[in-house]
Amino acid sequence: MFYPLTDVLRDDMSTTLDQAWGSDPGAALPVAIEVLRRGPISRAEIGRRLGLSHASLSRLSAPLIERGVIHDVGEHSNGRVGRPSRLLDIDASSHHFLGVKIRENEIIAAVTDLRGDVVDSVTVPLAHRTPTAVVNQVKELHSTFAAAHTLTAIGIGIGGAVHDRRKVISAGFLGWDDVALADLIEQETRTPALVENDVVALCEYEDWFGFARYDDRFAVITLGIGTGFGLVIHGRPIVGDDYGFGLVGHWPMDPTGPLCQQGHRGCAAALLNSDAIARYATEALGRETTFDETVELASEGHPAAVRIVHDAARGLGVLIAAVCNLTLPERIIIAGEGVRLAMIGHETLLQQARELRDPRAQTPLIDYSSGDNIEWARGAAVLAIQAFALGTLAPVQ
Repeated sequence: MFYPLTDVLRDDMSTTLDQAWGSDPGAALPVAIEVLRRGPISRAEIGRRLGLSHASLSRLSAPLIERGVIHDVGEHSNGRVGRPSRLLDIDASSHHFLGVKIRENEIIAAVTDLRGDVVDSVTVPLAHRTPTAVVNQVKELHSTFAAAHTLTAIGIGIGGAVHDRRKVISAGFLGWDDVALADLIEQETRTPALVENDVVALCEYEDWFGFARYDDRFAVITLGIGTGFGLVIHGRPIVGDDYGFGLVGHWPMDPTGPLCQQGHRGCAAALLNSDAIARYATEALGRETTFDETVELASEGHPAAVRIVHDAARGLGVLIAAVCNLTLPERIIIAGEGVRLAMIGHETLLQQARELRDPRAQTPLIDYSSGDNIEWARGAAVLAIQAFALGTLAPVQ
């Protein structure tokens, strides 16, 4: 019989997963995490990925199976000669997490299961930008979702600089400086909470459950109101004190291009940001035009919109070439609400990136997200999933 993690952990939130996972929790934890991230998965694949012998894996997995943390889901044949593999998995529905993305004019919230799959979501207008007003809205959303789901923890994604997944150091679009957002939300919801830069949160989702879950090194480029960049190496997002200030948004792309608001000529902000695209289209068409309308017109072959979108795609190709040359990623994931621009200009950006690289260099895999804003909330939820799974989720005092 499989016992969900709720039962394994009982009702004591101070009991971490590694305390619940047998007499040798430190050694067994990577096995359980591997099943969580990549299951259903065979014992042979787990052993290969973790460098464990068959005997060692059996010793570590047996108590996890006995305690109901992971379970056997049956045989799988890959069509080759030999015995079929027996697969291990977890019950993803045993826990739920609330992910919250705070934007300049709205809050996107999603409830996910233990594997980051969205089971419920809502988008609401931002009532006011003060920390108190935002926290109150998050509290209301938490209460609404908690009526239908038992929420284990909350993850918050925000466009800005964040310290230690607790405090927002700076979020210019909200006018915030030094806001202890995680503490404030915990006080109001009585639920463990974490806060992180939204691009980092998106990277964490892609690393644990998304396109890059089998990659050692990958990059994420986000398009929308701003241009974001994240790099993950061996499961660790590369961040520092300056991360979250939108630095890649001012990467030079075209020395003859237009100026951004900070006076940089032809930078990413001037060529790729959605407000810039809308402004160029408005000027070209002689009427007020949005980013989404511009991209739609380009997809229909409107000459002015096509030129604007492909000019932006060439700029994105410059950025992709720089990312490839400097970080050598196995994969690049393009995400954000502006992702359709890159999809329409795919061949243009690839051509530009290749022209700026050595012809012998391989082009990494390029994947496109759906562009749905729910992705941001799902990424935020994964922050909470990780902390829970790794046993670092502190109880609310």
